[in-house]
Amino acid sequence: MCGIAGIIYKDKKTHKVGKSLTSMLESLQHRGPDSAGFAIYGGLNLPENNYQLNIEIKDNSEALNQVKTTLTEISSIFQEELIKSDEKYNVYRCEISLNNYSMLKPLIRNLDELDDVQVLNGSHSFEMIKDIGKVKDIAKRYNVTKRTGTHGIGHTRFATESGIDRYHAHPYQSYIRPDITVVHNGQITNYWKIRDPLERKGHIFETLNDTECIVHYIADKLNQGYKLEEVLEEAVKDLDGPFSILVGTPDGIGIAKDKLGLRPGVMAENDDIFAIASEEMSLQDVLDTDHVEQIAPGETRSYTL
Repeated sequence: MCGIAGIIYKDKKTHKVGKSLTSMLESLQHRGPDSAGFAIYGGLNLPENNYQLNIEIKDNSEALNQVKTTLTEISSIFQEELIKSDEKYNVYRCEISLNNYSMLKPLIRNLDELDDVQVLNGSHSFEMIKDIGKVKDIAKRYNVTKRTGTHGIGHTRFATESGIDRYHAHPYQSYIRPDITVVHNGQITNYWKIRDPLERKGHIFETLNDTECIVHYIADKLNQGYKLEEVLEEAVKDLDGPFSILVGTPDGIGIAKDKLGLRPGVMAENDDIFAIASEEMSLQDVLDTDHVEQIAPGETRSYTL
């Protein structure tokens, strides 16, 4: 199961991507009740070398003080905003400034070593929102329908492996290359064959979730100079198992479907929008779907701004 959705507006202007993805994912809610998530690109407009961190902190003032101390020691600016609170955890959105991108992942590792602290993500050109629960509840909780951008991807999860929590919700990202995200429906059966050479190159894995393995694979190929459409073609060759993979980059989205076509994927476009989803009814929420294309086994599709 699991449902995936992606949308990109061809005019390169900002639109209510959060509202569009929410509608698309609500139509796919039956495919996964455990958690949902969004990666929305083009709406942050952060200065160069500024990054946004989403940090989950146990309802513990000392833990928050430790996070503030760690961040202010290395960042020339520090802004925080409480975006979600419950009986156990608070989620804070923080903006920081670093000298270069290579400092981001070591900083996140340092924060994760603090008691009662878990960094959900760090980004420059996209905003990630993910949590446990149903799409409509998460969208309301984080005001997703008001989030604007040029494009984005989303996911509703039926958990078949790893934990059900904010951290294991999709999308996943890799810090080997800035702002690459992946959502995935399926299973990668040659997981260790893909993961082992990536770890030897220095990729750091935080989970055993195969979607994390995919995003590292995608980022590594992009770092080698492959274009997005070429990376997706390579993924079909290299990855085994049933899958539909949806990738988000700072300037585009793309999908790859396994060679046997064991996981669904459809797309439609008009003069304004290119959209991808697990099922046709999800596309009907955002554009005229008189001409819907089934993505064939082993086929890839992408659109880059």
